[in-house]
Amino acid sequence: MKRIRFGLCCLFISEPIKFKTIRYSYFSKLSKQEQIEKIDKTILWNLDSLEKALLFCRNNGIGCFRITSTFLPLFTHPKIKYDIKDLPHYKEIKTKFSKNKIFSKSNNIRLTLHPDQFTVLSSPKPEVIKNSINNLMYHAYLSNLLDVDVINIHIGGAYGEKKSAIKRFEKNFRILPSDIKDKLTIENDDIIYTPSDLLPLFQKYNIPLVYDVHHHRCNPDEMSINEASVKAYRTWNREPVFHISSAKNDSLQKSHSDYIKTEDFPTIWKKMAPLTVEVEAKSKELAVLDLIKKIY
Repeated sequence: MKRIRFGLCCLFISEPIKFKTIRYSYFSKLSKQEQIEKIDKTILWNLDSLEKALLFCRNNGIGCFRITSTFLPLFTHPKIKYDIKDLPHYKEIKTKFSKNKIFSKSNNIRLTLHPDQFTVLSSPKPEVIKNSINNLMYHAYLSNLLDVDVINIHIGGAYGEKKSAIKRFEKNFRILPSDIKDKLTIENDDIIYTPSDLLPLFQKYNIPLVYDVHHHRCNPDEMSINEASVKAYRTWNREPVFHISSAKNDSLQKSHSDYIKTEDFPTIWKKMAPLTVEVEAKSKELAVLDLIKKIY
């Protein structure tokens, strides 16, 4: 029987593995040379941290790692423009990117990306759409450097009328470059968009659905968890990605608990491998390892 691939999201709580970013308020006070050196050092640090993260995943049976969106610091900031080819240690950076990509592939560790909540293709504001597309272009660029096959986003707000928001999403999706479209996935959320709302986007545009079972419990539709799981699974032309989290208390809460409760893991998922399940829990790697023990 094939095992489920469990995924760790971005950060560590116990292991001494940290990813760095740069605050613009600090960065803007540096000289041009200091700015270049700071970006250069931060990217090298993050590449070394990614190597450690992938090694930890390999050694502990974790088959997926979500890369932080700030991996290339300030890359999408409107007042900052840089190309990694112009950095002092570009050759070393290029080598480290290649090394991490090869290591993840040779050890069957899947890499994913999840742009932040400000990446919204359903917004009625042109400036938000422009920034969202720029951010997706950055994620596509990063995904090509590391051979990432999933860039997962939420639809965004309803802005008073859900159907109109979805139509705006469709309009903006159609103009995206193919290297974004090919990797873009959408996720049901805990407030507005249910699996039933999003499945038609697969039928129209072949956009895979990342099924978040906790979000579905918080924001249910007419489908059962089993039905939504099966229908979401069928939207994928590669190994599907699902999300699991637990509420802090027994009541349904949007915030994530430290660990995953065994009863929150859908039984049907155990029969659906190959499947990637990203674990969204505050205890990070400890929660992933705990869930692996519970399931297997």
